[in-house]
Amino acid sequence: MLSTSIRYIGCDDADLDLFESQYVTPEGMCYNSYVILDQKVAVMDSVDPRKTEQWLQQLDKALEGREPDYLIVQHMEPDHSGSLAAFRKAYPNATFVASAKALQFMAQFNPGTDMGKTQAVKEGDTLSLGAHTLQFFTAPMVHWPEVVMTYCPEEKVFFSADAFGKFGVKAADPDDWACEARRYFFNICGKYTAPVSAVMKKATTLDIATICPLHGPELEGEALAEAIRLYSTWSNNEVETKGVLVAHASIHGNTARVAEKLGEMLEARGAGKVAVADLCREDMAEVIEDAFRMRKVILCGATYDGDVFPPMHQFLWKLQLKAFQNATVGLVENGTWAPMAAKAMRALIEPMKNVTIVEPVVSIKSALKDDDLPQLEALVNAMI
Repeated sequence: MLSTSIRYIGCDDADLDLFESQYVTPEGMCYNSYVILDQKVAVMDSVDPRKTEQWLQQLDKALEGREPDYLIVQHMEPDHSGSLAAFRKAYPNATFVASAKALQFMAQFNPGTDMGKTQAVKEGDTLSLGAHTLQFFTAPMVHWPEVVMTYCPEEKVFFSADAFGKFGVKAADPDDWACEARRYFFNICGKYTAPVSAVMKKATTLDIATICPLHGPELEGEALAEAIRLYSTWSNNEVETKGVLVAHASIHGNTARVAEKLGEMLEARGAGKVAVADLCREDMAEVIEDAFRMRKVILCGATYDGDVFPPMHQFLWKLQLKAFQNATVGLVENGTWAPMAAKAMRALIEPMKNVTIVEPVVSIKSALKDDDLPQLEALVNAMI
């Protein structure tokens, strides 16, 4: 129970190995849902269809024989709306409350299904449950266009949709929120920092004691304050951690050895946190997170078919897709007869907003040699 009136009915999905079929979730994922008991009963969001049966059982238990009047649909992504049809079948008299765009998406996701009574809400609309009021705030592109967030002033609870979410089941260590929330934010919401910043301005006008995201734990007290601080940093594309990411894509290991040497040189110079990442083997979502976190990146790429080795190409394409910006980048290429990796990497970086490529661009011929070290030292100096 979140309070005497608000009960948690969400579900852990410990068996989910890939969220959105792309993000590794070794601890699984959770889908948060709540029921507010008043003169009228409101359910906050549904869950992924993998957990429909469990969710309906938990809802039935929380209702204690009552019928829900409303189901608030804050976000239509299937991990939160995937149980709407089953809910409608169980509770045919309830009203779905959502944005007009969400109601459109509801029909798209449930072709041929009569979704029953619906009510569209917009910015500033309210819904009275009796002693509790729900206030709605539109949050377009956080991270879909139909999103609404909901505030209950009587409980000082802010239902934040996907904002402030994290990877992992709900029972995971709450002190570890930032690590998986950061990976979640930059890989899922990173492209939409301006809309997130706009929502943050709305949220700071509210008296919030508890944030209830659709994934992860409720945030209160010091954890809430720290989450808001981090979201402000992330959504404004600011440096969170002083340091340098050295990311490499190496075919036979020679380019990797250059990256490792750069890591040693940076650490010796006191560059802050230094992360050396193997793009061929490591979770790319983790590397994306470090790039956004530090915003100083050295890219070490091997030449491949007159271009750059594909893991590096994929990494830079993903950074571009997620609107990576406000960063400093160094380039190291490796090639045996016709080094082309730097040219290919530069072409992927230059469209990014406010990203500076520093000199020198270092070119290695096949393997690291002693006479390459002055160039590496110059690159380290430029990055620091």
